[in-house]
Amino acid sequence: MSVIKFGPAGLGPVEDAISNLEEYSRLGLKACEISFTYGPYIKNKEDALKIKRVAEKLGIYLSVHASYFVNLNSKDDKKLEDSKKRILKCCEVGNWLSAKRVVFHPGFYSGMEPAEASVKIKEGILEMQEVIKKEKWDIELCPEVMGKVNVFGSIDEIADLVRDTGCGFCIDIAHVLARYGRYEFEDIKKAFPQKKWHVHFSGIEYGEKGEKKHLVVPIEEWKKVFKFLKEIDKDIVLICESPETVSDAVVGKRIWEDYSD
Repeated sequence: MSVIKFGPAGLGPVEDAISNLEEYSRLGLKACEISFTYGPYIKNKEDALKIKRVAEKLGIYLSVHASYFVNLNSKDDKKLEDSKKRILKCCEVGNWLSAKRVVFHPGFYSGMEPAEASVKIKEGILEMQEVIKKEKWDIELCPEVMGKVNVFGSIDEIADLVRDTGCGFCIDIAHVLARYGRYEFEDIKKAFPQKKWHVHFSGIEYGEKGEKKHLVVPIEEWKKVFKFLKEIDKDIVLICESPETVSDAVVGKRIWEDYSD
């Protein structure tokens, strides 16, 4: 059976970060993904080190979600370079925080065939990995399985990036549901045989083109996912991305504990 660390997407502003971590710990949460949606808002290394020390003391696993404004398959060279710079800046701050994973949206098809897009995105990841290695940052790049059908990031496309670059990965289970119309648990299990998984989950509204918006997780959806996770043996960080990210993470944790007894 899997072992799961639950946590919310979001730490809040710098001035509230430590009190929020303490609250997460009080609630029994053991993970937190810091959302750098518009770029890293933690500007000062000393602030990052304070947050790091408290997280370590409380046993809370930190990760980072990079800026949404990236596209590693942009046809515009400047946008492509800016995308890599934005992800790498998140890696730098993530390293200050001792956050081991930086999750990011890999990019769009940009009118290309998926295989052609994959080559360009792979090149971008390899280039960023060289910078990470040079800077000696203890960070793993984690492209995310995406929820819209016109966006690069199917289960197989992310698995191929992992195979070809050695990068990490983020399995967004709600995105899988939105992209395929079903959870595709067996395909997820085959595509990602690795022991350690980074997972996102939320409720989700979707249509023919995939994801529309995230929702609070219905109890029955938690149970469907937990039935799958109970049957496999993984070390999982599960980040809740619902609109009620903290309270929903707590609900998920409680259901898991009851379900796994």
